[in-house]
Amino acid sequence: MLNLTRRLPVYVRSRPRQSTWRTYSAPTNSNIPPWRPSNILDDWVQREAHPISLRQLTFFGRTLTESRLLSSANYVRLELPTRIAHRLRNMQTLPYSALTNEHISHVYEAYYRAFEVFRKVPEVRTLTDNDRFCEALQTTLKEHLTVIPRLAMGILEIQDSVSGDECDRFMNTLLRSRISRRVIAEQHLALNETFHSPWHFDGKRSAIAPEDEFVGEIFLKCNAKEIVEKCAQRASELTRKAYGPTVSLPKIVLQGHLDTTFPYIPSHLEYILGELLRNSLQAVVEQRSSTEPPPIEVLICEAAQHVIIRVSDQGGGIDREILPYLWSFAKGPRRMKRLKNLGKVPRLAATMQDLQLPPSHLDSAAGSGEKFGSSLASLSGRPPDLRLGIGLPMSRIYAEYWAGSLELHSLEGYGCDAFLQISRLGNKNEVLSTRATMDADVPAIDGIMQAAVPGAAPRQIQREDGVAWVYDRDVVTTWRLPDVRAAYEVFF
Repeated sequence: MLNLTRRLPVYVRSRPRQSTWRTYSAPTNSNIPPWRPSNILDDWVQREAHPISLRQLTFFGRTLTESRLLSSANYVRLELPTRIAHRLRNMQTLPYSALTNEHISHVYEAYYRAFEVFRKVPEVRTLTDNDRFCEALQTTLKEHLTVIPRLAMGILEIQDSVSGDECDRFMNTLLRSRISRRVIAEQHLALNETFHSPWHFDGKRSAIAPEDEFVGEIFLKCNAKEIVEKCAQRASELTRKAYGPTVSLPKIVLQGHLDTTFPYIPSHLEYILGELLRNSLQAVVEQRSSTEPPPIEVLICEAAQHVIIRVSDQGGGIDREILPYLWSFAKGPRRMKRLKNLGKVPRLAATMQDLQLPPSHLDSAAGSGEKFGSSLASLSGRPPDLRLGIGLPMSRIYAEYWAGSLELHSLEGYGCDAFLQISRLGNKNEVLSTRATMDADVPAIDGIMQAAVPGAAPRQIQREDGVAWVYDRDVVTTWRLPDVRAAYEVFF
């Protein structure tokens, strides 16, 4: 007989089966995800996501008609539950103790609620249907502003049961998918806003449109020089607020191909450059506080297919003990400090607005990030020197999302060079986890499994309609858990 004391509520009966069931009670955990039938989620997990490129988004939205708007809505309607289902399955493969972590469980439930909302949305046939769908999108985008800090705190707390490398793979997969969902959702919301704008004519682009170079959220002529200057101003204001109004800040010198333009989503580039410039400013100020600070050099290079931006500072470089954890969400020796700081940030959109000051300190254009639920209001009041430890890892995810890259080279005692490479043509598909890669990460736990336990009989586990059946000779135990792997780990 299995020892089921101190387990979840289970039901045990002997073979031949009888009508009498014995129930064992156990302490409950409020963070345990409720049981749900798995067949619905399984159906969506089997579907493939369909990656898109900036060029595809641009061509589709440039001549906007009612038919195209409805097609966009139905694409998003099917893609969102598919991509969310894939991430729910990723979360279900975590050890059970990790899945019941307060923060991981919160994200799991938020994702499952969103999955249930979007999978039930019927086909969008009319503009009225589309308006209702857009309301659901906006509500979900705002609700999910808690995801990044919750995930980051959860990852820091579950490192006793999950290795640092596994934590980083998990975070990279979930955050890349989060970016992908927000891109297609916000793009559709922006197209819907354009369609209902006074300067739009069905099937045509008006010559008096105030933002003629935007197609939804995509800026067709994104200028690296202008974005660097914008980010430099905001990062300088933030640094001055952190170190005092009399602090001597280094100049930010731009060089290279300053007229380079390319299609991109400005908020992505602003977040990356904002993080790099803020880190460089703080490093130089702390390293050269008693002398005139050397300039920070930003070099913009235009190639046939790429744009490369190098940010160079003389801020003393990075300590060797920190360097191995530079791109990691599992922060090593600084784990507890980062966990404490993350607890002070209730929401995080991972946009440039997360780094800037209250609106009174900025130009009126800075408010554009509020449109679909930025976390500006919640983060602008935090101490400007509050370091979360997720800026560089998030920046690399943003860079790699459109098949770019972000590398950093440190010369300890002197300074750092950061190299950001992005596609100049906009023809690279978003980088998503495919069904094949997802299946490779999940142990083969469907169907029947056997395990030998010292001093016990061989046991088997089988999944059927969302219920885990565990066989031990003549005893059948039913576990209603979110995934069969959870039951497998508890028993074996």
